[in-house]
Amino acid sequence: MSTVRTLTLADVAVPRVSRLSNLLLVVGASVLTALAAQIAIPVPWSPVPLTGQTFAVLLSGAVLGARRAFLAHALYLIEGAAGLPVFAGGATGLAVFAGPTAGYLAALPFAASLVGALAERGWDRRFGSMLVAMLLGSTVIFALGLAQLARFVPQSQLLAAGLLPFVPGDLVKSVLASLAFPFAWRFAHERGGIGA
Repeated sequence: MSTVRTLTLADVAVPRVSRLSNLLLVVGASVLTALAAQIAIPVPWSPVPLTGQTFAVLLSGAVLGARRAFLAHALYLIEGAAGLPVFAGGATGLAVFAGPTAGYLAALPFAASLVGALAERGWDRRFGSMLVAMLLGSTVIFALGLAQLARFVPQSQLLAAGLLPFVPGDLVKSVLASLAFPFAWRFAHERGGIGA
């Protein structure tokens, strides 16, 4: 059984997709994620900071679609592993992948791809389904993040260190994205005759 793929916002913004435009979208999303990761607020009782990174990941997933979003965030991880200071607080290098935040980082391509796949099925065109897509993407990040963090934090402190401080912000960001995407689609529909 095949599933019909709908346009993403990137497909509407760049209607004549070429290898170059796909490359620019992928690189642009990796750069956006790197910039958002620099917005980092330390959580005193946790090795995991609050960042803008996950918001950039999930938004770019919805904008780019599954394949490009996965590639963008795989590229982001490669950039950090290669020594570019793209992770939170300018962290860099392979050592980050053995640390307490490694699970969160490893989850980024998968979370972005999941949100992208749902956007390709039109989930980003209504508030309720976009909210579910964003929350599912966050769930992937938290699941892999907590699995790695459990190696560094006692079980009794795991949720306080790796989940609970981040939930309110994730909910706010998910609601904001869920309000913005349907509006963006209405705007695209009005300006260019794109089906809603």
